[in-house]
Amino acid sequence: MRFLHLGDLHLGKIVNEISMIPDQAYMLDQILALAKDRKADAVLIAGDIYDKSIPSEEAVKLLDGFLSRLANENIAVIAISGNHDSDERLHFGSSLFASRNVYITGRYEGKIPCTDLQDEYGTVHFMSLPFVKASLVRHFYPDGDTDTYDAAVRTALAAADVNTAERNVLLAHQFVTSSGKDPETAGSENVMSDHVGTIEKVDVSAFDAFDYLALGHIHRPQRVGRDTARYAGSILKYSLSEIGHNKSVPLVTMKEKGNIDVELIPLKPLRDMRRIKGKLEDLVRPENITDPDDYIYAVLTDEETIPEAIGRLRTYYPHTMKLSYDNSHTRALENYDPGKITEKATFRELMTDFYQTVKGGEPTEEEWKILIETAGKAGVSDEA
Repeated sequence: MRFLHLGDLHLGKIVNEISMIPDQAYMLDQILALAKDRKADAVLIAGDIYDKSIPSEEAVKLLDGFLSRLANENIAVIAISGNHDSDERLHFGSSLFASRNVYITGRYEGKIPCTDLQDEYGTVHFMSLPFVKASLVRHFYPDGDTDTYDAAVRTALAAADVNTAERNVLLAHQFVTSSGKDPETAGSENVMSDHVGTIEKVDVSAFDAFDYLALGHIHRPQRVGRDTARYAGSILKYSLSEIGHNKSVPLVTMKEKGNIDVELIPLKPLRDMRRIKGKLEDLVRPENITDPDDYIYAVLTDEETIPEAIGRLRTYYPHTMKLSYDNSHTRALENYDPGKITEKATFRELMTDFYQTVKGGEPTEEEWKILIETAGKAGVSDEA
């Protein structure tokens, strides 16, 4: 049995007001070609298929085309919903899709659905646990242990009919730890992990009955405790914090029980995402421009703010996503402590101190006029 493990497609995602649909279509084409070339029997998608619970029309069409092409190649699809997905929307039509070997579990209903696929060694049981909250598990198992998230997931898994003498795979979209160590996060899930704290985590030992654990939720590809329990990671870089990541897709080959090989196949994006840093004039010199079609996060080290700097950059790097400065002024702002000024200081004294710290001088007459007028409207100064 050979299958590709995907996760966190986030179809329809917009990064810095730029739609990632063309990039996602390019990656799905690449994954389809890979599935055909490596003779995959199935493609697993471990949640966060869409970026929003109400996906755009373009995102829906993109997924429809991808699933249809896999079905036409007789490659089974087994997918679950993630926390970004609408479980109801993904669940709709699942019975009809199953007739074409597309198995989608969008909604947790107290049981863990199982899809059986056959190979020369027998049956492989693919079980699906979409993103769940402890409260949802408690609804179906009021007498079970659901006091913690870890306990709730274990309660849900206990209801699964797992024959450990045979081969079992689980798709799950959870925040899974290993012996108290969190997975390495990046991008949007950083916020998620801060919100989760120590509550909505489950230890990888809860999944010991499964020969392979196909996880989604975390954008950085990585193993969790063992080589056969891993996050596939997102198919693209979706934030500045992911710039250093190398995206890949696990190709899992299962032979007889206990014989599993995991090969990480690199994915090549339509456009890479990277950061460039320096003075504007240096960055746009012809000899310094490389791969101009990449997505660019630019950090300017010029001491003064340059009018229309992002426009100039986009002349050379048309897909520049964001521009920021790193100079003495921005560093002073990072270290600025307004608490050093007495609470009795006037608005004018506060603004003078701020300008001297950050800009090395005082506001001009025109700047004072704007500052006082704005402060008056905000009710923080009576000088207006």
